[in-house]
Amino acid sequence: MNEQPRLPGRAAASRASKPLSRGLRTLQMLVFKYPARFRVVVAGRRFGKTYLALIELLNAALAVNRLVWYVGPSYPQAKRIVWDRLKEITRPFWASRPSETDLSVRLTSGSTIAVRGADRPDSLRGVGLDFVVLDEFASMHPETWTEVLRPALSDREGRALFLGTPQGCNHFYEIYEQSKTAPDWAGFQFTTAQGGNVRAEELASAASQLDPECFSQEFEATFTGAGRHRVYYAFDRSVHLQAAAFQPGQPLVWSIDFNVNPMCMVLMQRTGDVVHVLDEIIVQPDANTEAACQAFHQRASGLAGSQTLDVEVYGDSSGNQRRTSGALTDWALIRDFFSRWRGSYRSSIRTTTHNPAVRDRVNCVNSRLRNTLGEIRLFVDPRCRELIRDLEQVTWALDASGRPTSEIDKSDRARTHSSDALGYYIAEAFPLRPQVGYRSTGRLF
Repeated sequence: MNEQPRLPGRAAASRASKPLSRGLRTLQMLVFKYPARFRVVVAGRRFGKTYLALIELLNAALAVNRLVWYVGPSYPQAKRIVWDRLKEITRPFWASRPSETDLSVRLTSGSTIAVRGADRPDSLRGVGLDFVVLDEFASMHPETWTEVLRPALSDREGRALFLGTPQGCNHFYEIYEQSKTAPDWAGFQFTTAQGGNVRAEELASAASQLDPECFSQEFEATFTGAGRHRVYYAFDRSVHLQAAAFQPGQPLVWSIDFNVNPMCMVLMQRTGDVVHVLDEIIVQPDANTEAACQAFHQRASGLAGSQTLDVEVYGDSSGNQRRTSGALTDWALIRDFFSRWRGSYRSSIRTTTHNPAVRDRVNCVNSRLRNTLGEIRLFVDPRCRELIRDLEQVTWALDASGRPTSEIDKSDRARTHSSDALGYYIAEAFPLRPQVGYRSTGRLF
C-alpha cells in the first residue's frame, strides 16, 4: 500500500501560494494584485479567466477559516469548468478528500472552497461568504448578485470577482460601467489577444469566419448590440436583396422548418462559398409533411426540365421524432416522397440528431451575411417576403426586467420559421469552428 502524502500546514500552504501567483500573466497579475473589494473583468474568449479564478479562489482560501465560492451560470457548467482543475490545484493543501457530492474542498487552513451554480438560487442562500467568483456573469440572472450573493458578503465584508465575456449590453455591461466610478470597485477590459494565450493566426482564422459584431464581442470583449434586440443584425436589404435565377446543373437546397402553422421552407443554391436564397414556400393552415412535399414538387418540378434534379435536403432535426401527420416521422415521409419520384429527383437528406444551439445558428447566419472582413456570402431574392421579415424583425426575448435573454422571441407566431429553415442549412453547411487554442505555456492550468 502506498503511503499517503503528508499534508502541509498553514505556513507551508502560505509559502506554496507564491509560485502559483507567479504563473499569472501580466494582465492577470494586474487584476490579482488590485486592492478593490469588487473587481469586474470583461475579457475575450481564451483570455485566461479560469486560471485567474482558480488562483483567486486558492489565495482567498489560504487565509484562516474562510468560506470561498466559485459560482457558474449553472451547476453542471460550473462543475465542468472548474471542479477537476480545482481539485488538482488545491491538492497540496487538502485537509481531507474533496466532497464529490457537495463539490467542496476543505483545506488545512480551515477554509472551504465550494463550486455552485446560479441556476439553483435557493442553494446559495443562508450562508456568509468571504470571497466569491461569479464566472460568465452575463449568463446569470442579475438577481443572483443583488438578492443572494451580495447580502451573503455583508456580515464578513467579503469580496467578489466578476468574470465574463459580453452578451450585449445587459446587466454585465451595467455592473462593468458601475465599476468605473463606484467606491471600492474596479473594472478591467481585455481582448483575447492581450491574454497572450491565442496565436495571431488563430484570431485571424476566427475573424474570417465570424461577422464583425460577433468577433468584436467574443474576442475583443466589446459591448456591442449583438444579441441585444435584433437577432439578424447583419442583414441589410439594400445589400442582401438580389434577384436570383435557378442555375441548371447545380444542386437545389431544400431546407425545412417543421412547424404546423405555418410550415416554412426555403429553396437555395450554393456557388462556391456564396448562398443564394431563390424562393420560399409557406404551407398553411394546419400544414403537414405531405402537403409540404407536394408544394415543393410544384415549385421544383419544372426547374431542371427533363433532367433529373439533384436535391440536398436540410432541416429541423425534431422531424425525426415529431409527426405532423400519419404514423411516420416527418423525415420518413420525405424519404417516401423521393422514393415515389425517383426519376425526377436525386435526393441527399442531411438530417442530424440534434439542432445546433440557437446562438450558434444565429452566428452562422450573421457571418454569412457579413463577416469581419466585410465579405457578403448570403443573398436573398426579394420574393422571399417572410424570410425578409424574419431577418429584419426577429428579436431576442426579454426577461421580466426587460433585459435580452439567449432565447429568440416567438410571441409572433408568424415569425422565426423561415429564418429557422435558413439557419438549419447554414449552420450545417458552414459551421463556425475557429481553431482557437492555447499557446504552449508549460503550465498545467
